[in-house]
Order: sequence, then C-alpha cells, then structure tokens
Amino acid sequence: MTTRAERPLVLVLPGAGYGQQAPLLWWTRSIAEQHGAEVVAPAWTIDAAAKVDPVAFVEGQVERALDGRRPDLVVAKSFGSFALPWAVRHAVDGVWLTPVLTDPAVAAALAAAGAGSIAVGGSADALWTPHAVGTTRAELHTVEGADHALEVTGDWRRSQRLQADVLGLVERRTAALSR
Repeated sequence: MTTRAERPLVLVLPGAGYGQQAPLLWWTRSIAEQHGAEVVAPAWTIDAAAKVDPVAFVEGQVERALDGRRPDLVVAKSFGSFALPWAVRHAVDGVWLTPVLTDPAVAAALAAAGAGSIAVGGSADALWTPHAVGTTRAELHTVEGADHALEVTGDWRRSQRLQADVLGLVERRTAALSR
C-alpha cells in the first residue's frame, strides 16, 4: 500500500458555471480516487476581474489550491482550461474538457502541450476550434453532436453515453499515473 506522499495528485478545475458537482467533474474525482490519487478540487466564483484576465485568475486559484505542490495531472472543464499555460510551463499533463480554444493563450498552450495531454470538445461547441491549435503532441478528440457541456440537446441517453466515453479517456490518463 502506498503512503499519502506517494499517491498521485490530480487537480480538478471547474468551469465558470460547471462546478465540481457536475457530471464530468463528479465522476473525474471518483475515477481519480478509485485509482488511488489524491484530489484537489477548488471551487471559485468568476467575477468581472476574472473575466478580464482569466489566465491570471485561474493561475492564482491553482497556486492557492496547490499550496506549493505540483499535480501529476490536471483535469479541467472550460474556464479551468485557462490553466493550460501554467500546466505547460510546469510540464504537467492534463485532460482538458471543452477548452476555450477561441482564446489565443489557451490555443497556444495546447499547441505546446505534451503527448500526455488530451483535449476534448464537442462539434456543436463554438469554443471548440481545434484548427486554432495547429500542430500539437496532445490528443484532440471531437465528440460529434455534443455542445459545450458535452451533451446532445434533447437526447439524454446519447449524452450519457458520450460522457461515459469521455470519462473513459479521463480514466485511461488517470490510471497511467499509478504505473
């Protein structure tokens, strides 16, 4: 059995209106814990200042939540993807759920991300613009018919199946931490 210090650390970041209780993040925490990881999952309130400089806001929130530690993996939803520049600077891989690729800093960071990173967006999400990334070593996955919540409007069953597939990517990446 590993000690607490040996457990992988997974940082789970919410979106602006998609908190830790929302399905993708709720199950991400469960997956990480089932694979023996410690989870740090901050909550935040997006104010006017955060909207003006989202990268600085998210990076500040990340630093406070981690208190000097470095995660082994970041799983972030939407607004949480403004942590991508921080993650690339610190060589931390991530699973970026519906990253805001319309933001040049996020797109540039994803372009620079390593092969251990995964980004997932829906084909019906205006913020999912993988062409803005250009070449990257990260895996890019487009979920056909899904919107920014990675749901298909009017079809909860298909939405649930698609989200289960996305969570499979989270599990694959999280399970690799303990190998």
